[in-house]
Amino acid sequence: MQPSNRRRHSSALHAAAFMCSRTARSEEAVLSKPRFQLDLWLSFTVHSWTLDVGRPVVMLVLPTDGFPLNRPGAAEYLQIVFNISNTLLLLKVLERSPRTFPRAAVHLGIIAVVMGTSLHLVSDSVTRRLLLIGYQLHLSVRENPVMRSLEPSSLVDVFELLSYYDDTLGHVMRCVPLFLVLFLFFTGSFRLRTQEDRMPAAAWMLLVPSAAYHWYLITEGQTFILFIFTFFAMTAMVMHQRRRGLVPDANALFMLYSFSAALILVAVWVGFLWSDGVLRKKHPGLIYVPQPRAFYSLHLH
Repeated sequence: MQPSNRRRHSSALHAAAFMCSRTARSEEAVLSKPRFQLDLWLSFTVHSWTLDVGRPVVMLVLPTDGFPLNRPGAAEYLQIVFNISNTLLLLKVLERSPRTFPRAAVHLGIIAVVMGTSLHLVSDSVTRRLLLIGYQLHLSVRENPVMRSLEPSSLVDVFELLSYYDDTLGHVMRCVPLFLVLFLFFTGSFRLRTQEDRMPAAAWMLLVPSAAYHWYLITEGQTFILFIFTFFAMTAMVMHQRRRGLVPDANALFMLYSFSAALILVAVWVGFLWSDGVLRKKHPGLIYVPQPRAFYSLHLH
């Protein structure tokens, strides 16, 4: 009985070793395949440029006064589509991410994004109608000539609250989950140093529109602090993973290069408008990042 048991035990060990080696070879084969998520990044870029950046263009082609002022206009309908599709796109990024948040955190993030984009929709809708009666985007709420003539004067506080919902709270509630999801995806996009990856040609083609949208998100959304903390966290993650023998794959390189290029664009933008006294008064404080719509209202409109 003992020799028979030994033979069975030896067979079982050989079978286990064979299965482990097959698993290791299959994992190595998967890691060696190109993993750049072209469809994901292309969808993200087209979605952002069409529904977010494209909204001001739609306002020029189909102005707000062409619709009943007590009903949504073309820009509002485009923003509603963006609010819905943006949440679905973030969920798609989470599905592709090698790492995931706890379910409760995902639910809280979705709620925050929906609330933030909804606040932004309402505030933007009111601001577009204020523009028709002389409201100027390059001035603060209290300094606008339209607000100075309001009676009672306490109504100015109401519009300042609306501006806070638009420029601060709404953007933070929308962009904090966005940058967290992107950083989570980034942390799972590493591979062994022996399998070092390079960006394909399609990724280089998407780099410019992706970086330009990040610039728009930082400047128009006033999210420079969130962006710079995310960028520093990504850089620290790269340094930490290199000590473990891991390097960024094509997706991580694409994100890192996009963020770096966006940071350069923001630096050029701030340097170009550094001596603009009116915009500096509109954006007081230590961090000066003018909004494109304020620049358009002051110099181009």
